[in-house]
Amino acid sequence: MGGLLSGLRKVQEADVAGKTVLVRVDYNVPLKDGEVADDARIEASLSTLRYLLEKETKLVLMSHLGRPEGKVVPELRLDPVAERLTSLISRPVRKLDDCVGKEVEDAVSSGSAGDIFLLENLRFHPEETTNEPMFARSLAALGELYVNDAFATLHRAHASTVGVPDHLPAYAGMLVQREIEALSRLTDDPARPYIAIIGGKKARSKLGALRDLLDKVDEILIGGGVAFTFLRAAGAEVGNSIVDEDLLDEIRELIRAAYDMEVKIVLPRDVVIAKEISEQAETATARADKIPEGWIGLDIGPESIELFRKEIEKAKTIVWAGPMGAFELAPFAAGTRAIGEALSAADAFTVVGGGETGEAVKKLGVADGISYISTGGGACLAILRGKRLPALEALKE
Repeated sequence: MGGLLSGLRKVQEADVAGKTVLVRVDYNVPLKDGEVADDARIEASLSTLRYLLEKETKLVLMSHLGRPEGKVVPELRLDPVAERLTSLISRPVRKLDDCVGKEVEDAVSSGSAGDIFLLENLRFHPEETTNEPMFARSLAALGELYVNDAFATLHRAHASTVGVPDHLPAYAGMLVQREIEALSRLTDDPARPYIAIIGGKKARSKLGALRDLLDKVDEILIGGGVAFTFLRAAGAEVGNSIVDEDLLDEIRELIRAAYDMEVKIVLPRDVVIAKEISEQAETATARADKIPEGWIGLDIGPESIELFRKEIEKAKTIVWAGPMGAFELAPFAAGTRAIGEALSAADAFTVVGGGETGEAVKKLGVADGISYISTGGGACLAILRGKRLPALEALKE
């Protein structure tokens, strides 16, 4: 890929002292009962914010939250985020009621060094996701320079990620730098064997990644709901498991391509099944290719766990994107937990591709031994696939 870090302008190189800095952060965090349920993404931004505050800057932070689709959704306001950030950074964070407009401009201009402002949810404005030039210009007017530390949004060409850098000197924050440095080890001559573990609910969401990874990895282990479309494409009986029926021909082509490229694809041999997705469901273990009608595959089984574990033990580089089952429910968490434990014990550089997988390893208590847990699932996969990230390019010379 020609070096992901090549030409990247870093915040440490910028003359920020005493300036008003517009920082794109990723505070798209889960909320529960009006409070932040997981503050990992807020925590991840603190190194950049503290660095800037030490330089006596005034900070204007901007983020999206959820998918309000261009409308004001009261439940997706950023007030709970401001409260949690105030607690984490031990200084007041002033949350504003919009992200553009005269009131916002007046509030920011009346602030002084050391002040932190958090703009309202960017996606309350449809112009954010369409990258409308006037909206980007209005955001840019709030600062003297721009720092992007929202790694999880780097694959999005939005006003706050690619529009603003057209108007301000633009730099990568420390989280973005950490992510790129870690993922460069997967793109720039990774140690072999290099294994990808792909899971998650549906094959459709991973098909592009699987195609693009074929010429980059030596082996792919497939679990989660994704596995059942592969099994069905191979003629297996998968009961009522999730299958993307309209992808079967494409999956068969992918399997043939993997064979031609000598990339080993490993599918589950057994699965944990139930008739419903619930904590109280009756469960059983079945052969992956002989799931009875009326039953749903919801996790990889013990034989599959052992099979996957042996493959993981041989690897020197591993990336994992997508849980092995419905890990949120105890009866279907064993596969995801076991893969996390195997990665932690592996003599390899191991990366978890953020998103749901990152949430899973933390919830199941198997995160500690993993080399790197990305904060952005989509952006992480885009990098591993060799895709161009528009917002990353906007930070380069």
